Amino acid sequence: MAALPQVSVLLPLYNEKDSIVELYERIRNVMQSLEAGYEILFVDDGSTDGSAALMDRLFEADKRVRILRFRRNFGKAAALAAGFAAARGEIIVTLDGDLQDVPEEIPRFLEQIEAGADLVSGWKYPRRDPVGRRLASRCYNLVTRLVSGVPLHDMNCGFKAYRREVAQSLKLYGELHRYIPLIAHSLGFRITELKVTHAPRLHGRSKYGWWRFFSGFFDLFTVMMLTRYSARPLHIFGMVGFLASLAGGALTLYLVVLRLFGQYLSNRPLFYFALSILIVGVQMVFFGLLAEMLAHSRDVETYYSIREFRCHEEAKEPARPAAEARAAGARDSR
Repeated sequence: MAALPQVSVLLPLYNEKDSIVELYERIRNVMQSLEAGYEILFVDDGSTDGSAALMDRLFEADKRVRILRFRRNFGKAAALAAGFAAARGEIIVTLDGDLQDVPEEIPRFLEQIEAGADLVSGWKYPRRDPVGRRLASRCYNLVTRLVSGVPLHDMNCGFKAYRREVAQSLKLYGELHRYIPLIAHSLGFRITELKVTHAPRLHGRSKYGWWRFFSGFFDLFTVMMLTRYSARPLHIFGMVGFLASLAGGALTLYLVVLRLFGQYLSNRPLFYFALSILIVGVQMVFFGLLAEMLAHSRDVETYYSIREFRCHEEAKEPARPAAEARAAGARDSR
């Protein structure tokens, strides 16, 4: 059995056939220049454009390549979760598959890890995206910094480097991959940020739209709830309940005063409408937060289904404890 690699380069991919070969070659050249033991782990998130065939060709040509393939598209969070479970390196580097992350900067990330960081998050600067996306990203990251207190400029950059224990401590589902630095920070890991070149997109199209910008704020509230109040939910529920009760009490007192001065409430339908909206809104917030907490407590393995896991026989490792093997059940279809 071959020695375990020092670095795992994890590539979650979905329909990136025009970029895969060049991305692989550039990563290989960088890692060979470092003379470090490495592996390249492709996570095929249900690609339908011919990407799978290209990955298979690379697998046959290079024993350092491993492939984990989903049955359908489950999303980036699932791809990262499965990849973290399958990666064998002590350091895990993640890149997006569109070549906007520059593989030649991997050594800089490794230097930051060696200097003591647990997680190094990229900061795309300057950003090569349309003006609308850049403005949306600035707003999104500004709000995230203010709410979370984590001083990163690009929370959702896919170019990151992790110590193994960080990756294995993350519990990802839905769209929570956007807030990996925030989650890691809440667990006490040391986070740092590194400016990286952001290359213009040459192939394909962006998979991020305006809906993800808006949904990102819902995810932010989810993460704040899970990282700050999951062990003491009464603090958040009590605060909201107190404010709602205070507002309701003040309104009731106001109406009582009006009634004492001879005014009737039966001719105020707007009051009943506003009261109903307030009750429904408060209930929806409570139900939403409770649902997120329940979702967070569920087994992450149920969020994706692995079709095949291709690895060379000499690259296999001894079985890990069940808690560390979220990719269990994947079969070697070599």
